[in-house]
Amino acid sequence: MQNLAWIALVTFIAGVLGTGVGGLVGALLRKDSSKVVSLLLSFAAGVMLAVVCFDLMPSALKPEEGGSEVPFYLVIIFVALGYVLVQLINQLIDKHSNKEVPHVDENHPKTHDDLDELIHADHLTQHKEKGTSLFMAGLIMAIVIALHNLPEGMVIGASYALTPEKIVGGGGFLIAVVIALHNIPEGMAVAVPLIAGGMKKPKAVLLTALSGLPTVIGALIGFSLGMINTFVLSICLSLASGAMLYVIFGELLPESILMWKSKLPALFLLIGLLAGFALVRI
Repeated sequence: MQNLAWIALVTFIAGVLGTGVGGLVGALLRKDSSKVVSLLLSFAAGVMLAVVCFDLMPSALKPEEGGSEVPFYLVIIFVALGYVLVQLINQLIDKHSNKEVPHVDENHPKTHDDLDELIHADHLTQHKEKGTSLFMAGLIMAIVIALHNLPEGMVIGASYALTPEKIVGGGGFLIAVVIALHNIPEGMAVAVPLIAGGMKKPKAVLLTALSGLPTVIGALIGFSLGMINTFVLSICLSLASGAMLYVIFGELLPESILMWKSKLPALFLLIGLLAGFALVRI
């Protein structure tokens, strides 16, 4: 029971505070913030990749010290399944956010991976003139981001099930940290259209933070499932690996590169990878 309380607290910080910080950044946005966020996302992607490759997937093959290995093809199947499931959830997010904030012309960015488009900071005037409800866009984004946070929480919980005694410093904690970093631009995507649509900044930031609550629920579910037996833990870790690989290659890296077309994001990816490797080995 004590482990569950600590895991809930760590996940609360990663989900609610991470998203809330994004909302606060969105409320106080500066135009040059895209470069900082780009490097932040690249670093987070590197750390996350290290955790997946050097911790989650090897542990999915052999979830118990001294125990037998799970067939590698099962791990591959469930890693692929985890990737596809999270991809489908993100397609749902893109569908609803694009529906509420249509492109104003043929030159309008056709992806929400660009920071200015992600937070709807560009063309706000045109969007309003087109009659687009930015408030409704932000509200829908809050709902779909909340749904998106549930499987991310399950990843944290499954990682903690592997080493429940390591509340700080284990794989679950590292995943929670990088998910918190990942939640910052998502929080911006929720808060900015809410504020532009007329909601007061404190209320918008609070609503944005609350969209991170499902992360806690997901973590408790993932931890509980992972503690059933070693085979279920292997499945959970495999699904978690696939989910994180999609977050890395389908979200973090594309967003980072589109925000700042420079060599520095690649450097910060390497720094994050090495930092993650070091943290996993400690």
